[in-house]
Parts: sequence; structure tokens; C-alpha cells
Amino acid sequence: MIAVLGLVVGVVAGLLVRPEVPAVVEPYLPIAVVAALDAVFGGLRAMLDGIFDDKVFVVSFLSNVVVAALIVFLGDKLGVGAQLSTGVVVVLGIRIFSNAAAIRRHVFQA
Repeated sequence: MIAVLGLVVGVVAGLLVRPEVPAVVEPYLPIAVVAALDAVFGGLRAMLDGIFDDKVFVVSFLSNVVVAALIVFLGDKLGVGAQLSTGVVVVLGIRIFSNAAAIRRHVFQA
């Protein structure tokens, strides 16, 4: 219940405050969100499988975001930022859909 309350408070605060993302960070924000979603879906899958560990989740969450941002940063410095961004989104998207399928199978036994 605390997590749901925190989510609601965060969404309302974001809508009221309307924070602006600095231009320097803009290319990395969508990749960071996709990486965070990958960690969340992985954590949900682990919870349903009964093997969830909060330390593993936090490390996975942070490392996914940092590694994805570093890959895009490196791509920007090499002049292939769009290609590496697409690659990161594809890889993380595959992982998200894989975890979503496992969650679906677990919830619906199908």
C-alpha cells in the first residue's frame, strides 16, 4: 500500500510541478525509463516465482539504468548514438516482453 501511495503522490507532484528535463539529459531519459521498466518487470517476475530479493532488485535497477545510459553516451561520442539507442531499446524490449510473457503464464496459468 505504501508503494501505491508513493506512486500516486509522485504522479500528482509531477503534474503540479511540471519539472523540466535539461537538454543535456534528454537523449538518455527514454533509455533510462526503458531500462528501469526492464528491472521492474524482472522484479515482478521474480516475485511471482518466489525468488525476489530486494538487494538484487535495487542493484539490477540501478545498473540497468547506468549501463544503458553509458552505452548511449558512448554512442553519442562515437557518432552512432541513434543506432546504439535503438539497439538498447530492442534488447531491453525483448527482455521486457519475455518477462511480461512469463508473468502472464504465471498469473493465467497459460
